[in-house]
Amino acid sequence: MTSNAATSATHPTGGGADTPPARRSYSYLGPAGTFTEAALAQVPEARGQIWRTVRNVPEALSDVVEGRSDAAMIAIENSVDGGVSTTQDALATMPGLRIVGEYLVPVQFVLVGRPGTRLADVSLIAAHPVAYGQSLRWLGSQLPTHAHLPSSSNVAAALEMLDGTTAADAAIAPPALLDHHEFELLAEDIGDNPNAITRFVLVSRTVVPPEPTGADKTSLIVELPVDRPGALLDLLEQFATRGINLSLLASRPIGDELGRYRFVIDADGHLKDERMADALLGLRRFSPKVVFLGSYPRADHAIVHYPDRYADEVFIEARDWLRGLVSGEPDE
Repeated sequence: MTSNAATSATHPTGGGADTPPARRSYSYLGPAGTFTEAALAQVPEARGQIWRTVRNVPEALSDVVEGRSDAAMIAIENSVDGGVSTTQDALATMPGLRIVGEYLVPVQFVLVGRPGTRLADVSLIAAHPVAYGQSLRWLGSQLPTHAHLPSSSNVAAALEMLDGTTAADAAIAPPALLDHHEFELLAEDIGDNPNAITRFVLVSRTVVPPEPTGADKTSLIVELPVDRPGALLDLLEQFATRGINLSLLASRPIGDELGRYRFVIDADGHLKDERMADALLGLRRFSPKVVFLGSYPRADHAIVHYPDRYADEVFIEARDWLRGLVSGEPDE
């Protein structure tokens, strides 16, 4: 794989020599060695296929919409910094996309320099502002007089430092970058939060959701109809009155005027669960715009639990009872 953006690499694939399997293409934020690449490496069906590096999330999603790639791996949430606003806004405004899976990647950072560099030589450190902010405690302790050189990405910071296009003495980078380039490893595990995790999602064009597994998640983006007291409560009641837990609720400005927001929602359960389907019908009646992003298996495989009164059978029985009333069936 090359480190240039918008290039592709073919990963060796199995299959007979006479009938090679159809090739699939996956876009991800490159170059090689990023956390996004580590997430894509977790996708069994992506192994041995074409991996296309891109420069940003909108480019990755445009690849999918316009058919250059079959799917794209993008970061959507970080356990330290919360939702990735660029991703949330892109999913809200680009139609025809579905999340088909999620993947978790531990966020660990290393400090690297050019070959021969010593930690004592470091005074200027290149890093993406998020990675820098998540490493401040270690940096303040070990390099108290250093200065920060912001970069568009940690991989770019390291590569620019390596080829001398920046004045940085060292760079904060993901550990996997060491597998692709010759750096001097100056320090490991420099992140302040050892439990930091980034959640990635695999996005394809619109497809039929996979069958429920019992450990599923449904992602939505919902706009409020009007800015009035209780509007958000009305939205949340669509889930609460059906026993659905929300694992993510984040607001993003719509952008057309002050005070107008859309809400990014992750709800425990699957579209084919009766309680979730009923909630979506309620949302559709309530909101001027509901973007269904997908129902897909949870990365942690945690089974979704709910009270018995919200079981599928309860909703089915109630619906059948109502149909009986409409059709004039006698009471039992």
